[in-house]
Amino acid sequence: MLMELLKKWLGHPEELYNLVKFKMGGYKAVMPKIDEDSLSDSLRTCYQYLNQTSRSFAAVIQALDGELRNAVCIFYLVLRALDTVEDDMTINLETKVPMLENFHSYLYQPDWKFMESKEKHRQVLEDFPTISLEFRNLAKTYQDVIAEICHKMGLGMVEFLEKKVDSKQDWDRYCHYVAGLVGIGLSRLFSASNLEDPVVGQDTELANSMGLFLQKTNIIRDYLEDQCEDREFWPTEVWSKYVKKLSDLAKPENIDKAVQCMNELITNTLQHVPDVLVYLSRLKNQSVFNFCAIPQVMAIATLAACYNNKQVFRGVVKIRKGQAVTLMMDATNIEAVKAIMYQYMEEIYQKIPSSDPSSSRTQQIIASVRSISVPSGALISRVHYSPIYLSCVMLLVALSWQYMSTVSKATEEYVHTGEN
Repeated sequence: MLMELLKKWLGHPEELYNLVKFKMGGYKAVMPKIDEDSLSDSLRTCYQYLNQTSRSFAAVIQALDGELRNAVCIFYLVLRALDTVEDDMTINLETKVPMLENFHSYLYQPDWKFMESKEKHRQVLEDFPTISLEFRNLAKTYQDVIAEICHKMGLGMVEFLEKKVDSKQDWDRYCHYVAGLVGIGLSRLFSASNLEDPVVGQDTELANSMGLFLQKTNIIRDYLEDQCEDREFWPTEVWSKYVKKLSDLAKPENIDKAVQCMNELITNTLQHVPDVLVYLSRLKNQSVFNFCAIPQVMAIATLAACYNNKQVFRGVVKIRKGQAVTLMMDATNIEAVKAIMYQYMEEIYQKIPSSDPSSSRTQQIIASVRSISVPSGALISRVHYSPIYLSCVMLLVALSWQYMSTVSKATEEYVHTGEN
């Protein structure tokens, strides 16, 4: 086991260095702890629910500055509750449709709760009075944003309850409802807090792209998991060019077609990168920048790992934990993010098969991103091994598997790019 670990880290010594640095206190820069003693009982309960239900956002939400932290925490929990209703297949449509359409109104009903869900995160519905109480304790400017986004998202969920994602336009529309609206709502909260300029909340197109980039990445990566759960989010317009049924992509005899189909969807997703970079370039507050940038760089790393990778149709594709920590610690300013985007775009470019039907389009999009993300020479050097990184190889001999397991546990939450 130790030899396997040594072999793994020898190939990525800079990741080992960052894991050690993260363990020794580097995590405090991107996810400082909040003072729970200063919270009311109900707000403390909300943060407990956040930690229990959020796979990747809990720590960065808690790192946000000032009153924005609580607003985003409640925003997340409200949408988690709404999403729990949508995901619960034991709720019949006669009950589910009006619940989704009217869910925003429950925020103003102190006693409303739902006790019949079978979903694993049902506690946010069963104790919704605690969440709605803290919602009503927020400033009205935050309440208005959260209630409006909740209403629009509920209506969008109803639209796709029985409607399939057929065209690429449908794919964009579905991702808008479940993720783009989240980006728009968060952006409006950022501006309402005065931590960011009004334009951040006003430019809904860029905010929508932030959400679409994350959601499309998740949908691509989670093909096999969604198939096992009988969920289909890949647009028919794309996959029908390769197979008769979406499930056929998982058949060994269709692996080449499956990879080409996935590459086409990844190419579609990469077109959002320019908007992502423009959006991030407008942010001024460090905690907001970290909150927004970390999921985006995780997403581009995930797309690079998935591109032209047959493993997506055979099992789970994840970025390495050391890779995730390195991204978290590096993505703290726009120039660093541009360098990261440049690096992974180059990685994808090197893997483009000349025979791939989408190859010319993929190359075209990468060229356009290159033109706006070419970093300085100093930042480009981040992808090479510096002496201090190489010296970390010496630490490998002293690191045990148990120690690395402890570090891995601290970073497990960040391997995923976002919530489903």
